[in-house]
Amino acid sequence: MVLIETTEEFDRRYRKLPLPIKKKAERRQKVFTDNPFHPSLETEKLNPKSREVWSFRIDRQYRIVFRFVDGTTVLFMTVGPHSWIYRGL
Repeated sequence: MVLIETTEEFDRRYRKLPLPIKKKAERRQKVFTDNPFHPSLETEKLNPKSREVWSFRIDRQYRIVFRFVDGTTVLFMTVGPHSWIYRGL
């Protein structure tokens, strides 16, 4: 099981998400805490690979970007639409 911490940016952006996306994100987070690499999450390492930044799907449009802190803790860095997330990194 994974412990999740969040950044201020993640918290701020999460509050602005539409309610249906927040509900999906909560369900996906439950899957994530059990297995960050569950196939339904489509977890992927972002480029450049050396940055050790990952993302997983909330749905076809929205992603959560995170980093592994240690073997049991991850840091949710930001959340938002796919096109915005990858442009801002």
